[in-house]
Amino acid sequence: MSIYTFTLPDIGEGIAEAEIVAWHVKVGDQVEEDDRIADMMTDKATVEMEAPVSGKIVAVAGEEGDIIAIGSMLVQIEHEGAEGEPDAEEVEAKPVPIDTKDDGVPSIEPVDNEEEIIEQESPAPASESDVKAPVSAPSAKVLASPAVRKRARDLGVDLSLVKAQGDHIRHSDLDAYLNYGSGQGYRPAGTSRTREDETIKVIGMRRKIAQNMAESKRHIPHFSYVDEIDMTALEDMRADLNANRGDRPKLTMLPLMIVAICRALPEYPMLNATYDDEAGIVTRRGAVHLGMATQTDQGLMVPVIRDAQDKNVWQLADEIGRLSAAARDGRAKPEELTGSTLTLTSLGPLGGIATTPVIQRPQVAIIGPNKIVERPVIIDGEIEARKLMNLSISCDHRVVDGYDAASYVQVLKHLLETPVLLFAD
Repeated sequence: MSIYTFTLPDIGEGIAEAEIVAWHVKVGDQVEEDDRIADMMTDKATVEMEAPVSGKIVAVAGEEGDIIAIGSMLVQIEHEGAEGEPDAEEVEAKPVPIDTKDDGVPSIEPVDNEEEIIEQESPAPASESDVKAPVSAPSAKVLASPAVRKRARDLGVDLSLVKAQGDHIRHSDLDAYLNYGSGQGYRPAGTSRTREDETIKVIGMRRKIAQNMAESKRHIPHFSYVDEIDMTALEDMRADLNANRGDRPKLTMLPLMIVAICRALPEYPMLNATYDDEAGIVTRRGAVHLGMATQTDQGLMVPVIRDAQDKNVWQLADEIGRLSAAARDGRAKPEELTGSTLTLTSLGPLGGIATTPVIQRPQVAIIGPNKIVERPVIIDGEIEARKLMNLSISCDHRVVDGYDAASYVQVLKHLLETPVLLFAD
């Protein structure tokens, strides 16, 4: 017997350390090659680590939430290898991006042993105590590693019913199927109405969100401005566009608002900017790379619409749908989650009366439309029912003056209340 030291491999360009967000093994466990051992989170991705050899876990690097350096020991495995075999650093490790944690962003391509990804007959149907698969016409063969196939057999899951994100089924695909794809969803924890106190360690994506928000509030002197906008004409235009959209995507209010935001920015370039407070440099951005705050099961993510100023409403609708789905499914790429110059955050029908959103550093502004409500308004002495919405903007007072923020919102208000201007050259 010998001890195999598996060190944390380089799991992304420029990454010096990673956080342990989940252990799938403990000291004393027996593992097979390719079994999941841990999930590691970097600034760019959550990566699934797999056992490089079969054997017994004799040591682990730390607890969930601990941060370890690239090249340091992750686990030690007692196995039947020959004495003097290569160290873990000399053996090609196999980190695998996963889709169920953090921002779900694969930042590297998986390295696989192709000989281990083989075709296999589907396993026998599950018993009643196992996960029940939806009725479907399964295909005869699937591609999966031995560890995934063994786990599926133990669970009684037909792998032909599991959707793969890549060229073969991974543990993360199986997790997604068990959580969502089996048709059962999550089961309630119990029937009691009294909940016990629970202590939860803040790790992974929630820790990143906490750190980022704390940094933003610590460094940025926020101020917010809110104005009321009559959205009646814009809502009527949206209804007409949707009635004649053909096979194009149905328009929500967001694509039209993004067009207005981009049209108003050239007069107020200080809002589409980033501030390096350490260097004391403000960079006014020429292109509008619009961050779009999106709620996911793992927390708030901000995919980025690149060059939003060059897209029409239909292209924006396509991009909003694509990026939102990618963020929620954990398929968004690193470049789709970085580089925004301005952020739009909307709570949709939950929008409330007003919001005071937190700026995403190093940006200097964030815009928050609120819920559209129908209310009576006096126009030329007559009472009319109008569709009204409050629009909020938060700005970095070191870069943006209150007068400029209010003036920008007034231009935005004029465009939204006179929607024909959105399509005028």
